[in-house]
Amino acid sequence: MQPKLIVNHTSKTAECPLWHPDEKVLYWVDIPNAKLFRYNPATKNVDTFDTGSTTGGITLQADGSLLLFMAKGAVKIWRNGETETIINSIPQELESRFNDVIADPLGRVFCGTMSSPNKAGTLYRLDPDLALIPVADNIGTSNGMGFSPDKKFFYHTDTRKHTIYRYNYDEVTGEITNKADFIFVDDGLSRPDGLTIDSEGNLWSARWEGYGIVKYSPDGTELARIALPARNVSSLTFGGETYTDLYITTAGGDNRTESGSTAGSLFHLKTDNTGLPEYKSQISL
Repeated sequence: MQPKLIVNHTSKTAECPLWHPDEKVLYWVDIPNAKLFRYNPATKNVDTFDTGSTTGGITLQADGSLLLFMAKGAVKIWRNGETETIINSIPQELESRFNDVIADPLGRVFCGTMSSPNKAGTLYRLDPDLALIPVADNIGTSNGMGFSPDKKFFYHTDTRKHTIYRYNYDEVTGEITNKADFIFVDDGLSRPDGLTIDSEGNLWSARWEGYGIVKYSPDGTELARIALPARNVSSLTFGGETYTDLYITTAGGDNRTESGSTAGSLFHLKTDNTGLPEYKSQISL
């Protein structure tokens, strides 16, 4: 399986790919440059928007808008270039930012933060009534998340600790319990980054400093490695009409000499696996 370059761009940290099934387009961000991109596979057209602030996570809202998770714990709704503030900041996260988020089946959002010099990262759950609840702490770099197809398990990546954790997940309450080490990456260099899960429960993990992605079975057995021509592979998601299109983001476009000649670009891989639509968030004022 050989990924194909589809958008050649020098993003410093392209991240958070998200398929919008209603618009039939893919959204993603360049985190440090505060850019939001929209790619239309039918026309090959790419639109670029300024978000006004560092954005480390996005979800698709039930009404089709996007929810942006930003620096200092800010959360905003984005509609065609216009934003509406939901949370202005989180006092504990003024030196940090959100980094990767995911909506759950009932519209809540699990949203993690980066560690900062004075505080470890935290995984929060943002509920539709705007309650923001810490659900895990002492996190190095909160990253890729996903749910098993049967909704029994929740997966969460801590890049700095080289580990993908698995929790028991309660759909009714939104609680995650019984944290367990699920996959530990110990290959001497690369670290797990973004994550997505297909309809068979396989985990697809992007590898920072690993030049590729790794596919695991539901029991954590490595099934395949897929190489990319970029050192830092940041995230991935399924999309397209049949959810067999895998879209992959990369970082390092600001230093292609070290990171690869197409680093920072968006790649596409047609797979034999079928992904699942992301759940939609239901957060509003």
